[in-house]
Amino acid sequence: MKNLVNYAVAYAHKGLSVLPMFNKKPLIKFADQPALNETEIRSLWKKYPFAQIAIRTTDFFVIDIDTADAHGKDGFKSIDEFEHKDLLIPTLEQKTASGGRQMIYFKRKDIDVSQNIGWLPGVDVKAHVNNYIVIAPSEHRGEKYEWLNQNPIVTPSRELIELINQRATGTSHYVGKQTYSTEKTATSELFEEIVNGLGETGGRNNALASFIGGLLFRNVEVETAYELGKLANNNTPKSLPPKEFERTFKSMVNKELKRREMATKIGSRVETKHG
Repeated sequence: MKNLVNYAVAYAHKGLSVLPMFNKKPLIKFADQPALNETEIRSLWKKYPFAQIAIRTTDFFVIDIDTADAHGKDGFKSIDEFEHKDLLIPTLEQKTASGGRQMIYFKRKDIDVSQNIGWLPGVDVKAHVNNYIVIAPSEHRGEKYEWLNQNPIVTPSRELIELINQRATGTSHYVGKQTYSTEKTATSELFEEIVNGLGETGGRNNALASFIGGLLFRNVEVETAYELGKLANNNTPKSLPPKEFERTFKSMVNKELKRREMATKIGSRVETKHG
């Protein structure tokens, strides 16, 4: 795998905000930080010589089209059936490592574009200033990102932005800069369990384990997860006995500690290998 520092510098000179990546994850903290300059880029790629490249969606947004094989939903079919596909005017595009396609557009100055994950089945819109996309000639699991054309990045119509802001996989309501969707997420279901309880008698242990595991995975403090778990159990019509609750909770904490320990070891190996 070759060092991509010169590509990273070239992208930066074009005004793009570059990030060093490993396994599609940033190797630095970057949220709300200024773009890296050439000196910083060269220093980082000296430290991480096999880092791949991402660019932040600061001044542009991306229509990210997934394949059914890689992500379970056929974004290409969704685009083909999109009733306003004439608004997807030619622009710079790349093929992703998984065989998907990404269309890159400049953000308009007269209207904000909302990030919209699940805009269409298998199609996401990545637009948040702290989001990013991995770009060519990066690789992931042996597969390359490749530019599909040499078109300039263009600015789309206001009509397309309005469609992005209004349309989501669930019923959505666009207010200001945010899209509110009625489609439930895993996080919203965790909140609902606090109020609604852990369900029927036969599945309470599994429900509690899933609930606590979900909180800990999201880096909720152990003490806080314990109190939230007690609230959910107390709101269950036939709550778990205290000893059963304690046993299930401790089991999930131990599993999470092992997961974090393994993640730390993997991170250390990456740092040692690339440092």
